[in-house]
Amino acid sequence: MVEPLLWSLFYILVFPGFLFLAAGGLVVEYVDRKLYARFQNRMGPPFLQPLADFIKLVAKEDLIPESADKLMFKAVPLVALAAATASFFYVPLWGAKALFSFEGDAVIVLYLLTIPTLCFFLGGWFSTSLFATFGAVRTLTQLFAYEVPLFMAILSPAVLAGSWSLSGIAAYYQLHPLHALLNLPGFAVAIVALLGKLEKVPFDIPEAETEIVGGTFTEYSGRLLAFFRLTIDVEAVVTASLVAAVFLPWGMDLHPAAVLGLYLVKVGVVVFLLALARSIFARLRIEQMVEFCWKWLAPAALAQILISVVASGVLR
Repeated sequence: MVEPLLWSLFYILVFPGFLFLAAGGLVVEYVDRKLYARFQNRMGPPFLQPLADFIKLVAKEDLIPESADKLMFKAVPLVALAAATASFFYVPLWGAKALFSFEGDAVIVLYLLTIPTLCFFLGGWFSTSLFATFGAVRTLTQLFAYEVPLFMAILSPAVLAGSWSLSGIAAYYQLHPLHALLNLPGFAVAIVALLGKLEKVPFDIPEAETEIVGGTFTEYSGRLLAFFRLTIDVEAVVTASLVAAVFLPWGMDLHPAAVLGLYLVKVGVVVFLLALARSIFARLRIEQMVEFCWKWLAPAALAQILISVVASGVLR
């Protein structure tokens, strides 16, 4: 009775839980910033810079605006971090089977990954700052732009696999590796949509420093801002892992140590593509972002679903 409880605590707190995600998030932030700098012919930050930034924020005082809703102001960073962490337990890491898995967990993961974005909106809205309110509205507007293409891109491989479980999807493409090539349009859509979800250039509109100071997070400081920044880092790890599990499923039948090493390579590939994409484009305006998502991303994601539906009828 005690041993299963200890293992559960280990999974939740250490690996693949909070400590692994926090450390992985800081490493991913470093790699992303370093690649972005090198693409611009700059040196970039030292390896421990993300950790130093986090420690600096944690050591500072939390300043709460007098007119802000103090309960919501304090709660939303913790809810955002908890939701992003919880979603990771359903993503396959060292095999075709996730730590926790059930039919329909792909939908749950996408739902949990929506909660941090809604928390960003609520944090900015209840700050009652003009800049934060503008950032919050932009966050929600951008959510409605990229979320549908992202959902369709991630779930379209499930149509071909005949399973709404991430573990089931990974197991199917492990048995039929060439079928994963049919999902390349969805992979491209997912990479672009992730730029919007992680609020990276050209979709960093909600926190555009040159326009609205820090956007949603303008009034946040200290530990609360550190939790928000850590949430974004954790989201980067989870979404990169999700894309790798769905669109790059090869090698899941190897030794667990080899699969874990291959997983790190796949996540690195996704992070590289994100850094490359954001180094190429300039920031868009919010209406340009919405138009781009609905005019190009949504039809591409819909085309991916049609490919999966036709392929499932032909290949089964």
